[in-house]
Amino acid sequence: MSRAVSPRQAWLLLGGLVLLWGGNWPVMKLGLEHAPPLTFAALRMLTCVVTMFAVAGALGELRWPPRRDWPYLASAGVLQMGVYIAMLTYGMQYVPAGRASILAYTMPVWVVPGAILWLGERLDAWKAAGFLLGIGGLLVLFNPASFDWGDPRVLLGNGLILGGAAIGGLVMLHIRGRTWGASPLALAPWQFTVASAVVVPLALWAEPGARIDWDRELLAVVAYNGPLATALGLWAYVVISRALPSITAAMGLLAVPVLGLLLSALTLGEPITPANATGLAMIVASVAATSLGERRRPSTPRAAP
Repeated sequence: MSRAVSPRQAWLLLGGLVLLWGGNWPVMKLGLEHAPPLTFAALRMLTCVVTMFAVAGALGELRWPPRRDWPYLASAGVLQMGVYIAMLTYGMQYVPAGRASILAYTMPVWVVPGAILWLGERLDAWKAAGFLLGIGGLLVLFNPASFDWGDPRVLLGNGLILGGAAIGGLVMLHIRGRTWGASPLALAPWQFTVASAVVVPLALWAEPGARIDWDRELLAVVAYNGPLATALGLWAYVVISRALPSITAAMGLLAVPVLGLLLSALTLGEPITPANATGLAMIVASVAATSLGERRRPSTPRAAP
């Protein structure tokens, strides 16, 4: 079993994950120009399975998961990596990439109350300020007046992404609140196998005979979106969720929609309005406040999982 990473290592890993996931939003939007959403999600999951079996095998971590980790495989594989990815990808066809990144990272709305009630985590003054700034920034960026409430496709897209964020937040609490029998790397191939067992049949049922426009751009998109952003990214996410308090990890990930919105503006021409700029500034301040609160927290040794 692998030793847990230190909080400092987890913060460095979180910074890399923000860059990886922030860049993934415009990439996914490009992918949806080449394939229907659930088919694209299925391609994403299948490349993740191949990637993580290869990585785990190369590093000597490929083994059958212990029975006590099966409930985690069910929640992370079915819900977070299967249902969430399907909901997000389907919703993105009706939602701009920058806006989708904002909706997907409303996870703190679910994580912070749950971490306090169920995991006994404390919300000190700095983290409370970070939470309020982050939620306020998301509300400014979300701006319910900015889209057509009379368009059922727009409502469906926004609703699916928000629902996926709630699922992701609840799974984050599950990850943080249990003991482990295997390392994140040993579990990852099986998580993506379970996720593929959800997404692939769903794509075959909902999008039979789906047309895929194979070209170099799609190959590059799938390579980034699957092996890098999803396979290695979600593996890193699990490591971070084990090493940092749930509130800290959730608030740190608020930097992802900031980068996603900026990159979507640069690559896809999506506008950045004054409201967007205000919301971005509030989220940056929220991440800074949460980080400062974590640095002031007395360090306690953590047992290896």
